[in-house]
Amino acid sequence: MNGEKIDIVIEDGKIAEITAAGKGSGQPLNNISGTYVSSGWIDMHVHAFPELDPYGDEIDEIGVKQGVTTIVDAGSCGADRIADLIADSKRAKTKMYAFLNISRIGLSRIDELSRLKWIDKEQAKLAILAYEEFIVGLKARISRSVVGDSGLKPLRLARELSGDTGLPLMVHIGSGPPDIQEVIPLLQRKDIITHYLHGKTNNLFDAEGHPLRVLTDALARGVHLDVGHGTASFSFRMAEAAKRHGVGLHTISTDIYRGNRLNGPVYSMANVLTKFLSLGYSLGETIDAVTSRAADWLGKPELGRIQVGDAANLTLFTLDDERVELVDSEGERRVANRLIKAKGVVTGGEYIKCEVRA
Repeated sequence: MNGEKIDIVIEDGKIAEITAAGKGSGQPLNNISGTYVSSGWIDMHVHAFPELDPYGDEIDEIGVKQGVTTIVDAGSCGADRIADLIADSKRAKTKMYAFLNISRIGLSRIDELSRLKWIDKEQAKLAILAYEEFIVGLKARISRSVVGDSGLKPLRLARELSGDTGLPLMVHIGSGPPDIQEVIPLLQRKDIITHYLHGKTNNLFDAEGHPLRVLTDALARGVHLDVGHGTASFSFRMAEAAKRHGVGLHTISTDIYRGNRLNGPVYSMANVLTKFLSLGYSLGETIDAVTSRAADWLGKPELGRIQVGDAANLTLFTLDDERVELVDSEGERRVANRLIKAKGVVTGGEYIKCEVRA
């Protein structure tokens, strides 16, 4: 991924050799010469339970067909349906982990934290015990439309459950109340703020674009920032402010589901990555945010490297000189002249061609 021309030899699904271009043994893949290769892209925030509407999609549609070999479902299911989600993942070619929604009903409703009786800590603990190899954290959507009159109580209950289980929180932020100044101080090291670049009121930057003190304090504590683009949660204006003040870049994720995949503004992981290139991040910084940085947070460094002896987990992509119009969640548009296109992945001993728009 550093521009060096290499051959990667794969035998029995594992990387057998990394050598100079043209020196590798075996049968080369067709039509991939000259593509970039990275470890498999990781999307830290997706919604991959197809039965849910609007926040659902097929695992492989937002995984390997996007150039993404590993997805992390961000709280689609609580204790009631997590078993069904995991059963789905076992039939997919995309590797999947999940954040367990602290509401047992998950996203069967979009106000899943409006009734505290839906936060059943004992049922959550049983689900975590049963599926500990899949569940990497707890999800709490802390914005007005989700919590209703419950205010900060769901987040405080999530904090207690985190303490009981040792699992970090992924906290969705958006319109208040609760006020962002009350939400962020409750987050600890390794917890995730997702949607940190949303442009609604109650965001993490002041009127001049400076990061709020609660954000800089959280970063000092080791809180992790995740993009979570989504339909309504990514603003070019906020992203430019963050870059200007040196905030981030930790992980880039899509918050993709059927609606924003087909109709935008997300479309694909490659489209979201192209937006960060257009903001002035280097190709290396951009790809690190969906490979090594995500793998480090997951505690699975093998997912973020290319190393002899490891299972072959690769994304192949191009960087094309092509004019493209990009749109954020607020309808603001930018024109870019470089475009990332996912071409294929190698995972599970198989090469799979991508089938997405750029």
